[in-house]
Amino acid sequence: MTVALGNSGPSPDDDCDRTPLGWLARAFRVPGHERRVLVQSAKATLAATGAWLLATLVLRLPQPFLAPYAAVFLVEATVYRSLRGWVQQVGSVATGVLLAAVAGHFIPWQAVALAVVVFAGLLAGSWRRFGDAGVWVGVTGMLVVSYGTATEPVLLGDRLLETALGAAIGVAVNTLIFPPLHGERLVTAAGRLATALAELLESASDLVRHDEPEGGDALLAQANDTRSQVLAAEAAAGLTREGRRLNLRRDRPSSGARHERPLQTLLTVWPPLSQLVAAVRTTSARQEHPFAYPWPDARDALADLMHCLAGAVQAVAAVGEPVELDRCRALLHELEQRLVTAEDDGVPARLGLGAMTLPARLLLEKLEDR
Repeated sequence: MTVALGNSGPSPDDDCDRTPLGWLARAFRVPGHERRVLVQSAKATLAATGAWLLATLVLRLPQPFLAPYAAVFLVEATVYRSLRGWVQQVGSVATGVLLAAVAGHFIPWQAVALAVVVFAGLLAGSWRRFGDAGVWVGVTGMLVVSYGTATEPVLLGDRLLETALGAAIGVAVNTLIFPPLHGERLVTAAGRLATALAELLESASDLVRHDEPEGGDALLAQANDTRSQVLAAEAAAGLTREGRRLNLRRDRPSSGARHERPLQTLLTVWPPLSQLVAAVRTTSARQEHPFAYPWPDARDALADLMHCLAGAVQAVAAVGEPVELDRCRALLHELEQRLVTAEDDGVPARLGLGAMTLPARLLLEKLEDR
């Protein structure tokens, strides 16, 4: 189990920000990954120190090593995870202590008791209700047995008390002191995804306009890179929504709520765009039936449509800015009319044009529904 300090991935640092002093300066200068790591690290330190002092000076518990452990691990990336983790951690530690108590009572050999507790604890910890805290079942049992306290009920109670205390302090610190939000991650994800989708449309437009069959492989590689951006954006959207749950700062502009709808629009654009890219690759790679290229003037109109859609997709990420779709509608209407009326194009060309026009229509509809 690791401490979740709200890591949102590497940030685009300048060369000067790669040094420790540069990293620290960036953390104070701009909100983002560095500042969140700094704040969460300070909060984890405060929680661990507070748990240790409370357990030793106030409750006077002997060797309360589990209190700071629990406090650190409960300073999670979101408030919701901290609260959920408190329940899971206290439950897993209690289970580990009980396993150690049973083993200490029935098994007189410490080494054998340790082996039994670790094995049984790891099995019990795999229960999905324990979540990531399941490892604590075996670890707690191992610590209790190895410290020789498995047969002392008072000390077993102390282990439970200090764990619950440390976890509660960790949750309180994470909830009340600058509870973590991930709005800037959502903004970054939306901008990167919009750029990736727009560049993919531009590449498809160039391939259609210039009729270069060898460009299909490059377009596929670019589509795979864009899909990675889609997955990253989905993860960012999920973490941002979770970060607002039970968060006292959820109504602040930094929560990313204003960018959630644009990002969802960009995510819904990806399926029809991937279909469009597949159709472009198919028509560019094959010179035989059934998917031949449409006539050159129709290809130019289709390339113009993709270029227009690229601009509209890029504009979606700019919150509050209008997204111009009138020219996209006009170009799409022109292509659809040609499919209906231009009988001289021939069946292969009309099939190729239709294969690319349909996903373009679906893409435009997603943008209209934003």
